[in-house]
Formats: sequence, structure tokens, C-alpha cells
Amino acid sequence: MEFRIADSFTKSLTRLSRDEQKAVKASVFDLQTNPESTGLQLHRIDASKDPNFWSCRVNRDIRIIIHKTASSFLLAYVDHHDQAYAWAERRRIEAHPRTGAVQIVEVRERVEEIAKRRATQLPFDLGDDITTLPIAPPLAVRKLFAALAPDDLLSIGVPPDWLTDVTAATEDGFLDLAPHLPAEAGEALLEYASSGILKKPEPVVVTDPFAHPDAQRRFRVIENVEELERALELPWEQWAIFLHPSQRAFVTRTFSGPARVAGSAGTGKTVVAVHRAARLAASNDRTRVLLTTFSEPLAASLERKVKVLAGDAGSVVPRITVASFVGIARDLYQLVHGRSPQIASEDLVHGLLTKAAAAEPGPPINERFLLSEWKHVVDAWQLKSAEGYADVPRLGRKNRMGKKQRDRLWPVFAHVIHELNARGFVTEAGVFQSVTDHYAAKAEKPFHHIVVDEAQDLGVPELRFLIAIAPAGTDALFFAGDLGQRIFQQPFSWKALGVNVTGRSTTLKVNYRTSHQIRETADRLLPGAVVDVDGRDEERKGTVSVFNGPVPIVVAAADAAAEQTAVAKFIDAALADGVLPEEIGVFVRTREVMSRARAAVNATGRDVSEITLHRIGGVGTVRIGVMHLAKGLEFKVVAVMACDDDVLPLKARLEAVADETELDDVFDTERQLFYVACTRARDRLMVSGVKPGSQFMSDLMR
Repeated sequence: MEFRIADSFTKSLTRLSRDEQKAVKASVFDLQTNPESTGLQLHRIDASKDPNFWSCRVNRDIRIIIHKTASSFLLAYVDHHDQAYAWAERRRIEAHPRTGAVQIVEVRERVEEIAKRRATQLPFDLGDDITTLPIAPPLAVRKLFAALAPDDLLSIGVPPDWLTDVTAATEDGFLDLAPHLPAEAGEALLEYASSGILKKPEPVVVTDPFAHPDAQRRFRVIENVEELERALELPWEQWAIFLHPSQRAFVTRTFSGPARVAGSAGTGKTVVAVHRAARLAASNDRTRVLLTTFSEPLAASLERKVKVLAGDAGSVVPRITVASFVGIARDLYQLVHGRSPQIASEDLVHGLLTKAAAAEPGPPINERFLLSEWKHVVDAWQLKSAEGYADVPRLGRKNRMGKKQRDRLWPVFAHVIHELNARGFVTEAGVFQSVTDHYAAKAEKPFHHIVVDEAQDLGVPELRFLIAIAPAGTDALFFAGDLGQRIFQQPFSWKALGVNVTGRSTTLKVNYRTSHQIRETADRLLPGAVVDVDGRDEERKGTVSVFNGPVPIVVAAADAAAEQTAVAKFIDAALADGVLPEEIGVFVRTREVMSRARAAVNATGRDVSEITLHRIGGVGTVRIGVMHLAKGLEFKVVAVMACDDDVLPLKARLEAVADETELDDVFDTERQLFYVACTRARDRLMVSGVKPGSQFMSDLMR
């Protein structure tokens, strides 16, 4: 008899308390050792439509649902008594009549009211000092699958009794139905909704329905106690086990040059990056792979995901170096020079620039322009001569630089460069350049493959550095990113630096992280397509989420105290519904308004921890942080606070602008930063500010 475990069991196990999970695991080990033991108190579930469902008693309240046949013993579900029985009573396990794959099928007549039961708003009163701003409804409602024939739907695994409902489904309606469909059917329909193409799988002939590829994604055969222990300790994580076909194609494909996967927030770009890094590392026992991103916390998150995917003790993990852009550059700098770099602080550079500028004869030099020119041109491109300054590409800088102006500015920059060198300092861009110079002409590179996550925030120094440490040949450079989430860097031409992804680029369109309602609302902040400097178009329209949720709340408060009270009520409602404190994030634009986030959480009586560059926060605490540190994180519940008219976009950034195009870029990156913060939310989102509120808040409602 084969002993199997279903993904529905491991997912339901994670929803129990730690003590309950411990008791369940003890019973599961007993079941594997002796499935016929009388001490397990197995009882057939007579009310189920499937005669093979049995209940196993864990304790007075917890029950394991088992599907038992003469040849198979399957762990299907676990929950408290009434919920476990209800789950079994409305499901059956059977082979699909067309595909032949075993499926867990929900009985159709038990879910007729699911759309009516879905909450459309959060049930709490915000108070008299709060104005709730209405979110506009979708522009059009269409039936997604009306053009598909029943035979089409059967070919992708839709159960026969769900055909009518799928054919009639709108986007909202389908997202209500999707969780009740077998995974392969829901995924194929989502791809059709996002691409207009129905990819029918090739027929598979199997004698055992559990051997069908679709079934093997949901059911594992457990051979021994060690394998069972691992399955229970590392539950079925969807991102690690399943790849959507559009994702899988970019994980497994071999590329003759640089490649890139794009997509809006939540579409699985990081999933692709992690899987691709693991696949490349597994290709050869001598392969060295760099998986890199822009910050230390995100690098730590990527490393955890690699370990879950590949196994903490697996042979693949040691072949993958996970580090931030700056982190790996500093490590290689130390390897090259035998010492750590001494990084010049911003204050030191600022002081040197202003002092050198003051010493120049003639009228005062505009300080804002001077600092901007240093950061975005001179330091970014690591210019060392007046000739280089004259020839540098000035993409993203609208004002032309005349010869007289260059001749006056260059001595200032040359003085600063000299002073930094004399004092033994180097800028971060200088660290990248030093390593770039060392490896550019060397045939031997430190890595065979480089996979970059959050690639939209690469700057000129970082991209030149990655090019220099990447080998020639296939699969050397792979980028995952979203231009709509660019918040750190000014745009520049990748092609000009030798990175051309034309013909090796795709945009993901299925959003697994963010509810339909949150995604649709946040997408109003950005255009339907984003075009980069090289003219490459990232199409954002057509993205489809995989689940529904409450409509986001957008509020304007009379004052900061009223806003804090409203956000506290929002957090309290989530906690009352079982959301854990660490699953809640509160974000603000700057540290100057962080006290408002802290006060809102304090009003709930919950502990609070602040997200920093080096840590995300502790278990049992509500996390607060600035929007820039939200990148790459996700929470079930998010409040984006203090969205006042002088805070977002940030007044200080607007006043510091020295160039017209730079002003446009400031507005773009401020809007994109707001988008990033909003799309950290999985299920619930609240956006708030003091009246009249940020101009971006009104964009959410258009």
C-alpha cells in the first residue's frame, strides 16, 4: 500500500497552532508505521459523497481526513472536528474523465453561495473625523471564458460539474470559483485570461491516475519516516513546488545572451529568479551561481527561499552565493585588494563639493545642481578627466551642458576626486568600478552564472560591475525586475553598456500575491505600459490576480490623531480575524512621520518593531517602516499612512530638483514608491493621510 500526502493536508496543517501541529505529526507518524492500528480510531465519514474518506482522531478536537483505498493511503486534510468533517463532506477524490489525473473535486452544489458570502468591505467604523474616498468600479465586466467550448475546458482538467459556472464567470466571479477548482484547471484558465491563449496539454496515458504529471504536483508518495518528517517540517509552499507554465519556460530555457523577465508586483519574478538560480547550480557540481539583489534584507530573504527550494543541506545550496549588489562588490574588492574599502560618507562628499565650489571664482554654483551632477553623472560613470566629462551620455538630463559650464564645474569635481584619493576614501560607485576594472579583461570570472532580482534598481556602476564579473557564453546574465517599481536609480541605456535583452525578454501576467481588488486599485497609479530608455515596452495591461479580497480603504482624516485612530481600528479588525501581528505592515514615506505609524500600532496594544536595512522585525510584532524598505516584502495586511500633500510626493525632493527632466523623474519615482508600498499587501490595504491628502490618493479612485 502506498502512503501519500496531499498539498491540501500540508497547507491545512500550517493553519493550526504549534501544539496542534505537534500532536498531528505524532499521529501521522503512527499512521505511516501502522495504518490499521485500532488506537487511531479511524471512522468512515458517511455523509461524504466519496465512500473512501475516513477520519482519524488526533485529540478531542483535531481530526485528520484520510482517503483510503485497497492500494493507497492518502493524508488529505486536517482541522478541528466540525471543519474537518465539513471539508470531507463536500469533496471527492477521483480521476478526471478526460485527463486521467487524480483530482480533489469540490462538490458543486455546496458552494453556490460563495460569491454572495465574500466580504466587499471591512466591518468596522472609522470614526466621525474620517472621510472614506470611494474606489471606482471596473470600467467593464466581461465573461472571460465565453469563447471556450466544453471540450476545451475538459482538456485542461475542469471537472464536468463546473463547466457551466466557468463559462459564465467574469473576472470577479472566476476568482471566487478558482479556489474550488483543481489547480491545473485554475492555472490554465488564468493563463488564458491573461494571454488569450488556451494551452491544451498533450494527452498522457497512465495506468495509475496518481502517476499523471498533474497529480504528482498535488500528491507525494512518502517512502520512509525521514521523508515524511521533511514533508511535515517544510510544508508545501506554492512558490517552491509549482511554476506556472509562463514562469517555467524562463526557468528552464537556455539563452545565448542576457535575458530578462518583467511583470508587475506579485507576478512571480522572484520565484523565477530563485528557481533559475537553483536549476543552473544543479547543472554541474563545479558551477558557481550569484543570486543578487539591491539590499541586504532582500538578499537574506532570497537565501531562505533557496534553502527551502533546494533543501538546507542539499548539494545545490553551497554553489549559490546570495548577496546584495554592494555586498558582493565589497567582498570581491577585499579579495582583489586584500583589504576592505573605506567608503566615503555622503556628508564628507557633500562637504568637499561645497567647499571646492565656493573656492571657484565667479558667481555661486547652484548647490542642488552640483550635488545632482556628482551623483548621477560624475560618480555614477566614474569620470576621471575633463574629456570623459564632455563625452559622457547624459540620458535623463534634459539641460544640455555647454563647454563653459563644463569647464567651470570640472575643476570642482577633479578636486573632490583628488581629495578622496588622498584620504584613502572611495565611493560605493568607486568600489564597483575598482572590481569592474580588475575583472573586465580577465578570462577567469568569479561566477559562471549571475541571476539578478529587482533589476530595475540597477545603476550604471552596478550594471557595469555585473557585466565585468559575468563570463562570456550562454546563460551568463539573467535579470528579473519591473520598471514600474524603479525607486532608486535614474533611467539609463542598458544597450549602451552592452546589455541587450531584445528577443530574450518576457512579461509575466499572473499575480499570485495580491488580491484582484488591491492589484486593480494599485495599477491605477501607473500607465498601462512602461517604456525604458532603450525603447523596450513592458506591457502591464492584462495582468490577472488569482484571488479576491476586500476593496481597499482610502481615507482622508481631519488630523493626524484621527488618522492614527482609524489605522488602529483597521489593524484591530485584522487581528480579530486571526491575522498574526507579524503579518501586518505599516509604511510611511519618511522617518520624520514614523511616529504616526508607531502611535497607530501602540493604540492597538500590540508590540511594534521597525524594519531596517538589516532586519525585518521580530515574531509577534507589527512591522513599521519607510516605503523604501518595503521593496520585496509582503504582508497579509498593509496600512500606508501619512500620505499628506506635502509628504507624498516628498516636498524636499521636489525643492532639491536641479533639472526639468529630473523633476519628472522625481514624480515618477515617488509614484512608483507609493505603488510599491501598496502592493506589499496580500489581502487588505488601507491608505490614509491628513486632508486634503496626497495627489496620488486621488489616482487610486479614478
